[in-house]
Amino acid sequence: MADTTTENNMTDLALEHPIEGDITVPGAPDDESDELSTLDEPVVITVKRDLKAVGIKFFHVLWPKQSKTLLREWDLWGPLILCILLGMMLQGSSADDNSDGGPQFAEVFVIVTGGAIIVTLNSQLLGGTISFFQSVCVLGYCVLPLNVALIVCRLVLLAPEQTTALFVIRFAIVFVGFVWSTFASMAFLADSQPINRKALAVYPICLFYFIIGWMILSHTHS
Repeated sequence: MADTTTENNMTDLALEHPIEGDITVPGAPDDESDELSTLDEPVVITVKRDLKAVGIKFFHVLWPKQSKTLLREWDLWGPLILCILLGMMLQGSSADDNSDGGPQFAEVFVIVTGGAIIVTLNSQLLGGTISFFQSVCVLGYCVLPLNVALIVCRLVLLAPEQTTALFVIRFAIVFVGFVWSTFASMAFLADSQPINRKALAVYPICLFYFIIGWMILSHTHS
């Protein structure tokens, strides 16, 4: 009788205080009796599924449109990859030839991650309707166009002589990446801000990508 009473009490508590959130597995059937678990899933399949999800998000950034994919299925793998690649490609960009490039990587990493966090906190304080990690996910993924711009600029820097014309080309490439990143982020975050505060939310986003673009443009070593 005691066990039955305890079970009834636990059931009543569960009904009164339901657990929020829904943990689902991609591709799982809707029938609750047929639930799938990733605990027994091979690691290769899990990695392939995660890489596919990251690739889909990259596509949404390169082809920005009104989509909830980055918000509904957020992750931080893509932003981490882009941040590391950005730091590695900018490593050793100091004018001091004796520099080993270590501080530059840390500097880039802190600016990108810290900047995304600050912009997200600003969005939250302005009354944004999305979660902290959703905003960081979008801002991180939208660095992709600037990463592409950096790769192209590195190819331009392979020229034996850097002329004014080549600098103008690099400037145009970085500017396109900056506009692309800003436009893509606003395509995902625009609806999450109050109408009368959108300008206050857009300005830090533009400043965030502008700083990254400036680091890329000031990179003078191939």
